[in-house]
Amino acid sequence: MPLLARRMGRAKPSAIMAVAEKAKALKAAGRDIISFSIGVPNFLPGEHVYAAAREALQHDSGQYGSNRGTDALLDAFLAHIKSLGLEGYGRLNCATGIGAKHILYNLAEALLDEGDTIAFPAPYWTTYVDIAEIVNAKYVVLPCTAAQDYKLTPAQLDAALAEHRPKVFLFNNPSNPTGMVYSKDEIGALAKVLVKYPDTWIITDDIYNRMVFDDLGYHNFLHADSSLRDRLIFVDSLSKTYGMPGWRVGFMAGPESVAKALTTLNSNHITNVPEVAVAAAIAALTGPQDVPAAKTREFQAKRDQVLAAMAAIPGVVCPRPQGAFYVFPDCSVAIGKSHNGQRIENDVDLCNALLEAKGVACVPGSAFGSPGAIRISYTCPTAQLPEGLRRIQEFFAELN
Repeated sequence: MPLLARRMGRAKPSAIMAVAEKAKALKAAGRDIISFSIGVPNFLPGEHVYAAAREALQHDSGQYGSNRGTDALLDAFLAHIKSLGLEGYGRLNCATGIGAKHILYNLAEALLDEGDTIAFPAPYWTTYVDIAEIVNAKYVVLPCTAAQDYKLTPAQLDAALAEHRPKVFLFNNPSNPTGMVYSKDEIGALAKVLVKYPDTWIITDDIYNRMVFDDLGYHNFLHADSSLRDRLIFVDSLSKTYGMPGWRVGFMAGPESVAKALTTLNSNHITNVPEVAVAAAIAALTGPQDVPAAKTREFQAKRDQVLAAMAAIPGVVCPRPQGAFYVFPDCSVAIGKSHNGQRIENDVDLCNALLEAKGVACVPGSAFGSPGAIRISYTCPTAQLPEGLRRIQEFFAELN
């Protein structure tokens, strides 16, 4: 029998989806399961989005669309990023894709040759490692512990860029899995370091840019130093802000050469984002913003509930997230202990024991490059949140 390509030996299924599938199986078997595992917003977009999609169906052209994205979609995206303070871009600086994950994969194909190096902080989104391995790039992980609020320091960044000279530096703000948000001053300090390394591309994966709490605001390296514009690529998506993960619409803004490269890849990979999804995306970006605004307020309140519950568990260390919809407590205190006779050797054991004993699904921190932690995604129905948190507290109280 012929063999698969060697790259498939490097491709791995999502660790997050593995937890979700196990939780789904237990629920199908009749267990009462509360899932804090999947990073989906769990709300639907406004009615104007569906109206636009229905209208597009009624006037379907049946033709291929633009590899880059329609002018109307690009213009809607450009208006959106201008509201974030990212000005001076035109249509030729942009490209679309089937979600931000597709954009990130295409960027890896466009920017990284085999053996090139990409660097990113940990905790990281699991897909960063997966994409690097598929394209056979080297990757350098910059560990950021709970003691430093899971945030990269300028000294860490400087040392990594000086030693490894990566082709690409990938940065995520607000962060998945930690929910941490970098302040204006923190972004400015990192930007000063990046200026010193002109041969490194910068990707800012900032799809949670509208989900920022405590009036902290969203900040990008370009706000701090516009000289980085010629090598910075901003990535965004509809998925989280608008409750549209299944619609699969992602964007990038950056140098024309990069946008052109992604457009060329689209011509070979997907051809175009489907017409109905384009119409819905335009409506989401240009229409009323009341739904995402209300959900951001709701998520901030839920964040506060989770933090209060974590603070009540002795030994658990939980930096205060200020965005997205995740809390990432360091639960190393549980490692080496037992629950109902089951010894917990690592964070995977911890999540398995928590799911089996209490019916609460979380994702182990090792999936994000941070062993000993767990990720709690608190977008579950509001009524389920206090019960899920109570079960976690009960689980930790029963450890011995």
